[in-house]
Amino acid sequence: MAFGAGGGSPDEVKGDINVTPLVDVCLVLLIIFMVVTPMLQSGVDVLLPTGAHSEKKPGKEGDLIISIKQDGTVFVGQDWIPDRDLPRYLKAEHDKDPSRAVMLKADKRINFGKVRIVMKAANEADFTGVAIMTQNQQAGSQMAQGRM
Repeated sequence: MAFGAGGGSPDEVKGDINVTPLVDVCLVLLIIFMVVTPMLQSGVDVLLPTGAHSEKKPGKEGDLIISIKQDGTVFVGQDWIPDRDLPRYLKAEHDKDPSRAVMLKADKRINFGKVRIVMKAANEADFTGVAIMTQNQQAGSQMAQGRM
């Protein structure tokens, strides 16, 4: 039973908008996006080197993402792998699916010798394709100018 301040009959339809369901739906969508967004990133977050001629290469779903952080720690996917276990771990990953490619994400502030060691371990594990991920140098300036 609705009580109103107006002088209408009790059977009259109320014209008020109930915003509670709308707010509930918006909050549920916000929570879903907050949970799903961190899962969209593959590998560990690193500061990629920039290059003027970097091209976007299509990656496959099952590609092996190897990340090297600034302190030299190596991650395969989200798992930290000690340096001594890296060749054995990569060999086991290659044996699971030999057709996979390796995508190498290295922080631009590290020594290139660490990247060389990881690439050597991937080569010894019989991976045939190793790609080094970079960030397009001109993408940031195009976004700042509103072209993208």
